[in-house]
Amino acid sequence: MKITVDKESDTLYFRLDETKIVESEEVRPGVILDFDENDSVVGVEFLNISSRTTPEKLSSMLFQSV
Repeated sequence: MKITVDKESDTLYFRLDETKIVESEEVRPGVILDFDENDSVVGVEFLNISSRTTPEKLSSMLFQSV
């Protein structure tokens, strides 16, 4: 998995694997899902993240496995 924060485009992107993306769909305002040829989600993009969280919260991420 790869997580990218792009300050210039104000986006946060979670890429689950490197499968080729064949379709993208905005499922909610500012939330885009990327799909592979099997219709599986391989990426999730959040737009306008500066309006969704603080810079401090973006500077560190906490991963929790349950």
